[in-house]
Amino acid sequence: MSDSQVSTAEQRVIDAVHPQLFIGGQWRDAEAGKTLPVIDPSTGATLVETADASVADGAAALDAAVSAQADWAASAPRDRGEILRSAFELITEHADELATLMTLEMGKPLSESKAEIAYGSEFFRWFSEEAVRISGRYSVAPNGLTRLLTLKQPVGPCLMITPWNFPLAMGTRKIGPAIAAGCTMVVKPAQQTPLTMLRLAALLAEAGLPDGVLNVVTTSTTGDVMGPLIEDPRLRKLTFTGSTPVGRSLIEQSAKGVLRVSMELGGNAPFVVFDDADLDRAVDGAMLAKMRNVGEACTAANRFIVHESVAEEFGRKLAERMGAMKIGRGTAEGVEVGPLIDQTQRDKVADLVDDAVAKGATVVTGGEKPSAEDFGSDAFYPPTVLTTVSRDAKIWTDEIFGPVAPIFTFSEEQEGIDMANDTEYGLVAYAFTQDHARVVRVYEGLETGMVGINQGVVSNPAAPFGGVKASGYGREGGAEGIEEYLETKYVGLAL
Repeated sequence: MSDSQVSTAEQRVIDAVHPQLFIGGQWRDAEAGKTLPVIDPSTGATLVETADASVADGAAALDAAVSAQADWAASAPRDRGEILRSAFELITEHADELATLMTLEMGKPLSESKAEIAYGSEFFRWFSEEAVRISGRYSVAPNGLTRLLTLKQPVGPCLMITPWNFPLAMGTRKIGPAIAAGCTMVVKPAQQTPLTMLRLAALLAEAGLPDGVLNVVTTSTTGDVMGPLIEDPRLRKLTFTGSTPVGRSLIEQSAKGVLRVSMELGGNAPFVVFDDADLDRAVDGAMLAKMRNVGEACTAANRFIVHESVAEEFGRKLAERMGAMKIGRGTAEGVEVGPLIDQTQRDKVADLVDDAVAKGATVVTGGEKPSAEDFGSDAFYPPTVLTTVSRDAKIWTDEIFGPVAPIFTFSEEQEGIDMANDTEYGLVAYAFTQDHARVVRVYEGLETGMVGINQGVVSNPAAPFGGVKASGYGREGGAEGIEEYLETKYVGLAL
């Protein structure tokens, strides 16, 4: 094994990726020959250098998308669906390879990567079936003199900016409906995790996607390269998954061209445990809601709001489970907690814990930064449970994006709901109770786009994913997902 700790088998997976730009169906180097390193967060070593696009490269990608748009929009819905279905099958066939690649560039345990491959591929299968269900309406005008027709047409060329935490799924749930609707696209994956998207582009080409429909641009200067595309009048849609501050900036930029915009932004998910909850089931749900993706998920439970009568028992059981998790390099056998994406993110998590402790929180498990010698890099942080946490702590308002579970307490039902809503974000909330009437009061009262009742995972390709308030707008997945890539045209037909 080399100094980078990449095995021969892992190196073969890396070597299968084209570390270049994918524009107009061709793999090409960046115009200026620049490259950017892709870092293994578990070791800090460079896995490979991939193309670092310039402004001219970005323009070429949009040119390719625009050139392909008319023919692609006119293609048969069944053909588009069959391409997505073939791509789903290819992803499934290459699942182990893709999971290894994802773990190498992002750090999550191999089991988590495999789960993401299964989840992410389902968006292609789902939207392969939606492609042939795009429909319109026909009606008679009230005065009987006109016929009213409505039809759905593709929005047009789209720009997709995806994050590092789910390198495949955040792409497939945008790419899938765009292909199904007949839109071309330029995809800009995160600088930290471009390899999975590049491999996905190759699989889509193998599945028969025409040249220019999907273009992938990797760059270290996102603003410089993507800014001109957002201002280009030929671009018709911008979709972004990432932080709320960046999302706000992109919305401002998109206003000039009055672009169709969909934003999946930050979260501060409450996990509310009522006094009548099945605590074992709640702890099981907490493990999923908190520790999925090592806590680096916008849907991760951020604030555990637990009834005072069960808070001690819940905290003890959760700490036992989290404290027993195995930490290490994601590709190692039995590892349940890999590194965070980089040292900067690890330090942010540690700072939030230190601030909470300084304001009265008690560490039940975890809570200390390990040294680089312990696990191989400065990106690791142990699963941590905090009790007696004050709402004055930054961890009440800030998205953690790490394996930390702070527990706050409440005494009355409405207080618990009000605490859950005490945030600018509104992506997802989780609630555990066995009272059916309370279930209705809770899901109606929570100010979020999604609610999980007695379960710790809500994401499903067949359901609409998205938030309210500062968590964005628009929906991905479900029957709603394809609507984000369609425009409605009305035709008045006089007799």
